[in-house]
Amino acid sequence: MFAVAFAALTGGWDVTGRLAETVLPRYAATTAILVVIVGIGTAIIGTSTAWLVTATRFPGQRILEVALALPLAFPAYVLAYAYTDFLDHPGMVQSTLRDLTGWGPRDYWFPEIRSLGGAAAMLTFVLYPYVYLLARAAFLRQSATAYIAARTLGQGPWGAFFRVSVPVARPAIAGGVLLALMETLADYGTVAYFGVQTFATGIYVSWFGLFDRPAAAQLALCLLVVALILATLERRQRRFQRHHDAGRRFERMEPVQLRGRAAAGAIAACVLPVIFGFLLPGAILLNLAWGAEQILFTPRYLGFLQHSLTLSTIAALLTVGAAIALGFNVRLRPSRGAQTAMRIAGIGYAVPGGVIAVGILFPFAAFDNALDAFMEASFGIDTGLLITGSIWLMIAAYMVRFMAVALNTYEAGLATVNTNIDAVARTLGHGPVPMLRRVHVPILRPSILTALLIVFVDVMKELPATLILRPFNYDTLAVQAHRLASDERLAEAAVPSLVIVAVGLLPVLLICRQVGLYRR
Repeated sequence: MFAVAFAALTGGWDVTGRLAETVLPRYAATTAILVVIVGIGTAIIGTSTAWLVTATRFPGQRILEVALALPLAFPAYVLAYAYTDFLDHPGMVQSTLRDLTGWGPRDYWFPEIRSLGGAAAMLTFVLYPYVYLLARAAFLRQSATAYIAARTLGQGPWGAFFRVSVPVARPAIAGGVLLALMETLADYGTVAYFGVQTFATGIYVSWFGLFDRPAAAQLALCLLVVALILATLERRQRRFQRHHDAGRRFERMEPVQLRGRAAAGAIAACVLPVIFGFLLPGAILLNLAWGAEQILFTPRYLGFLQHSLTLSTIAALLTVGAAIALGFNVRLRPSRGAQTAMRIAGIGYAVPGGVIAVGILFPFAAFDNALDAFMEASFGIDTGLLITGSIWLMIAAYMVRFMAVALNTYEAGLATVNTNIDAVARTLGHGPVPMLRRVHVPILRPSILTALLIVFVDVMKELPATLILRPFNYDTLAVQAHRLASDERLAEAAVPSLVIVAVGLLPVLLICRQVGLYRR
């Protein structure tokens, strides 16, 4: 973050003026519109479906309760590839329409998928589960007494819902929306593929297209400021959340059995997000992959898979290891310094991958160049780029980006371990490290494995930082899918995309089990 700010502020006011006169207003307006549409869309879909599956009963409700979380497995850019093949001019929908009507290409109007609205739709379909999962948990925690009191005072079902249930769940809903908005700011693959000019695409174009490093740093600083504002809002939402039972006793809401048109409407409201966010794009990708002459087990694709697995495994192990060290340090010595260190380490979840890549490249590239100049002048040795051209810089970016995920998962498990267990271990002669190894790790094995799995999958899906930081000829499945899709080779892009989605299903199903979707 300091490197981004330093590079931006020392880039010169001429760069700032040029950006303000040309691309900055367009980037700011497009990013703002995208954030507003995604925020409204995720709030409506996530809240309404969460209420329906918790407060009502209808045919297929138990299946849909789990299925509504599945779109989270799709990266938004993979969804964009699938729908482009389906809805674009040569795609199945428009081709069928022309065949049935006999229309020519200019005889009808059809919504353009490669647009700001298309990008917002893709992001909404894959990000609404953030709101759905948090809102569902909030609705389940609500006591029925306040809702019943509202009904006895003359409110109908919808009035009680909007005037009682939604306000009580507002902190959880707002937290889910803010998480979705931060992911929207961080997205590069979707907006780049659809040609939507946002801060994320501007950073990449300035860095690699125009070779304008100061402009890229200043755009990164703008995006960083917006992301940190959203992160601050999200943290304040969680810090000020309070829950008070609406009465002396807790009464679980008795679900209303829906029939007829009401049941059909609830089924449609819950099925449509699953269809558009998971089933339809999954079927499109399977169809594309079936017709593509791309075999996953060729040496070339095995290389992409190996790179993805190597990066994901190393990043997951190091990130979770660092999270355990930070969390255990706070457990042993809950000083202000230890807590501040952990908070700083968790900031990265709010920083888009492109910003992290720019911030890491500036200092390490300067170090590599200075070292090379020193060794050349002193010993006549050309060291080249020792750090900048290695995968370890990518690992560092992944650790910064996903440390908060590992920290939150580990802390949630650690909170269930009574401090008396630590005291007993110490009285039996165990120091801090043996206590961690022989007591905490066995107890927290499920939390640690969950953190490892989630970070592993997040790294598999990550695109902007990987595009900027990857060494020459070191591509991953995500980069390969993006490259093929950018060349309009969507059938070939379906193969690596399906692998990414398949791996992404693992943490989603694990999260479903943890929040009780399988047990209710």
